[in-house]
Amino acid sequence: GPGAGQLCCLREEGERCGRAAGNASFSKRIQKSISQKKVKIELDKSARHLYICDFHKNLIQSVRNRRKRKGSDDDGDSPVQDIDTPEVDLYQLQVNTLRRYKRHFKLQTRPGLNKAQLVEIIGCHFRTIPVNEKDTLTYFIYSVKNDKNKPDLKMDSGIH
Repeated sequence: GPGAGQLCCLREEGERCGRAAGNASFSKRIQKSISQKKVKIELDKSARHLYICDFHKNLIQSVRNRRKRKGSDDDGDSPVQDIDTPEVDLYQLQVNTLRRYKRHFKLQTRPGLNKAQLVEIIGCHFRTIPVNEKDTLTYFIYSVKNDKNKPDLKMDSGIH
């Protein structure tokens, strides 16, 4: 998988991280958001990949989620929902994929949006979709075990 056998691509206080890289990647958007929070981690220019370790992934998520959600009344640091909700980097998707998402959910937008505008609109919508984690994981495991992830496989085609 991504990051397998590689070290984290980040430097902390001038030293390269020695932890194993996971499948989370370090984007320019993440770098910008954490630099505003004055976190002292940066991309190691000699790294040939953008994968980061789980330690830095969790650190970045905790720093990014400290901000207060719109409409939040309490003065608490961060609601439980913020901590448990992983950030999805929609910038990793292609523009055509973002447009298909917009079309599928019938999101109303003006024509000719660029990628950044699409990501912002889709991100707002994506965060509103309720997910039952237990049902989703159960269905995913069922699908993998039963080869339901292969779209060209027609089980009920009547041809054997």
